[in-house]
Amino acid sequence: MADGDHELPVKSDARLLLESRKDAGAFRELYERYAEGVYGFQLRRTRNPDAAHDLTAETFAQVWLSRGRFRDEAGGTAGPWIYAIARHVLLASVREARLERSACERLGVFERLDREPASAGPDESWLDGLDEAIGGLSEGQRQAIALRVGSDLAYEQVAQELGTTERAARVRVSRGLATLRSKFTRPMEATK
Repeated sequence: MADGDHELPVKSDARLLLESRKDAGAFRELYERYAEGVYGFQLRRTRNPDAAHDLTAETFAQVWLSRGRFRDEAGGTAGPWIYAIARHVLLASVREARLERSACERLGVFERLDREPASAGPDESWLDGLDEAIGGLSEGQRQAIALRVGSDLAYEQVAQELGTTERAARVRVSRGLATLRSKFTRPMEATK
């Protein structure tokens, strides 16, 4: 080493998380340490590169948002904490997909896709009256549905935006969708 050249000590993950509260560059360094590993973790579980990228991005968004709550319990490394967040993000994604599939089944989306042949252009006649039906919902239900369905926010984020609990946000979305469903589903006798 030449005079004056010296290597800077490698900062611990805990140090980078602490510094990232004021310096985004510190978070980038932490991201670069773990991004490839987290992507591999998600890819092994999803077997879908696009989903793994999305889940990795969501993992680091959650790491960023919760960096102030990090507690160094592993000698300076944040690895176990980051992978716990990655696992939580993956499980939340699976639960969300199940809920969305269940909602689509309750709304008859899959049945409608099975019954109607593809046409030259999208048939949007089934949307007739949707604006009026949405207008008939309470303000809270409209806002909750717009955030959850329109903006694709998680229920936790919907609750934050509405200034309410996650449970209350779920109830607003559920009741609003149930009201819309009742306006757009035909009785079984009428469809036979």
